[in-house]
Amino acid sequence: MRNRDCNQGKKLLRCIAAFEETHKPLPGISSAAARWTLAEQMVESIRRNEYIAVIRSRGCSTLRRDPDSPIFDPLRAAILDAESGDLDEAFWLTFLFVHFGKHRRSGYRLIQDVYGGLGGVRWSWPKISADPFRFRQWLGRNEAGIKGRGGMFGNHRKYQSLSAWKPKGTGEAIESYVKWVVARGGHERLISGIEGKYGGDRQRAFHDLYLRMNAIVSFGRTARFDFLTMVGKLGLANIEPPYAYMQGATGPLMGARLLFGFPSLSAGAAEQEVIALEKCLKVGMQVMEDSLCNWQKSPSQFVPFRG
Repeated sequence: MRNRDCNQGKKLLRCIAAFEETHKPLPGISSAAARWTLAEQMVESIRRNEYIAVIRSRGCSTLRRDPDSPIFDPLRAAILDAESGDLDEAFWLTFLFVHFGKHRRSGYRLIQDVYGGLGGVRWSWPKISADPFRFRQWLGRNEAGIKGRGGMFGNHRKYQSLSAWKPKGTGEAIESYVKWVVARGGHERLISGIEGKYGGDRQRAFHDLYLRMNAIVSFGRTARFDFLTMVGKLGLANIEPPYAYMQGATGPLMGARLLFGFPSLSAGAAEQEVIALEKCLKVGMQVMEDSLCNWQKSPSQFVPFRG
């Protein structure tokens, strides 16, 4: 661990100790190894969040927007589109990034093949929003070819189906998202309306969007959380999560139960415990959610997790 990271880890440990003194002990990190491992996972999560800020601050090649280019990157493409004023395309690329994910071996191959239309028609926002059913027809004709090129879903979406027609498959997921946004006048009108509704309260705006996105097929708790936190980090909307959204969670809830020492802790109770701890740590709810999920996989030895 770099000196800067080590110092941050020690600072987090001091905050955790202060929490235990003023609130309650944390049985899950009674050992020094578990305590330091949790701090390392938090530092790792903080660095992942900072990475988006770093790439936003740097210029990048326009080839990042080209799905036929070997250096295509949907997040950098979204940044470029946002900078040029095309918020619809920026949101659309962010949605595709979350829906497909980035696979450890095949990278963004799956997004490239779908978004780039296998080198043919590019399924840009104007194209797909005009006729999402046509996209499903295209996907149905080309599903086998896409699979044959070796692109795979990322870790958070590893059980997602590429199918154009199966219930909760990619075709239905994408069509439901497109129709949801179009019915609200586009991304910019949707976001500005919700931001205005809450007068700049970032957390209430996030929660409103989180609840509204239950209309998106196959976008459950994790996908909605990942999408909206990324939208916030990319600066596409002025939002941040008020909760770790334990209801419906698996890894984060298991982490909270382990940390607080209650194997049967309810999602609602876990949410309140995490909120109290975050107030001492001041790392943000995405870091809490991510680090608890990763920490519980290996509580006494740091293992970096991706996806």
